[in-house]
Amino acid sequence: MKMNYNIMFFMLSSTLVLLCSTSAFAKTVGSPALTSTPAPAPAPDFVNLTELLTVAGPFETFLKYLESTKVIETFQNQANNTEEGITIFVPKDDAFSSLKNPTLSNLTADQLKSLCLFHALPQYYTLADFTNLSQRSPVTTLAGGQYTLNFTDVFGTVRVGTGWTNTKVSSSVHSTDPVAVYQVDKVLLPVAIFGTDIPPTPAPTPSPDIAPVADAPLAKGGSGSSATSPQPSSSFRIISLGILNHLALTIAGGLVLFL
Repeated sequence: MKMNYNIMFFMLSSTLVLLCSTSAFAKTVGSPALTSTPAPAPAPDFVNLTELLTVAGPFETFLKYLESTKVIETFQNQANNTEEGITIFVPKDDAFSSLKNPTLSNLTADQLKSLCLFHALPQYYTLADFTNLSQRSPVTTLAGGQYTLNFTDVFGTVRVGTGWTNTKVSSSVHSTDPVAVYQVDKVLLPVAIFGTDIPPTPAPTPSPDIAPVADAPLAKGGSGSSATSPQPSSSFRIISLGILNHLALTIAGGLVLFL
């Protein structure tokens, strides 16, 4: 009987030791530590280019061309579905109305589409970026191929050249990654469409040199524009009176001798 108790005690002790060892081993191994994964960066806000160009300024004509050629969809996709973003140069309405030669009325549908794509770069650029971009000119536009732009930065003023057009960025309409929209004063005309027979730019007409006119005295009590005749000075009057006196004395002396 005593032996049975010893056996039971031994079995119970062994079971307890085994359980404690298993628990300790489980604590030692445990589950691998979970590292916190940083939250992904928030996606940039969606920019509605149609709404932006409608509200931002006098860009109705350019927006009309973008919509008729479906280029607005290309711009929109580049702006919101690519990592590079987009930079758009937008001419004002009066830039189109002042366009005499050449005109856009004779362009084919494909040429007009290329002209619109020519006004954008497939990359987001701030104004400060144009300092380095000017050293990489010519820069390919969204029209691709030979549709390139030349940039120069003159004391902070960004100038854009196409061969046909030389204009400047006159204001920043919108510049938040991934979309930059800059206003330009002229329509960008590509050599790839209009050729290299570029008419010379007429020299500015010099203004005539007009000598400044001295302010003439106004008539007494009046605000008339005609100047009055100059009044003789006091010294002139004294000399005149002296001459008259001598003349009178000479005539008088001659009469006395005659009589």
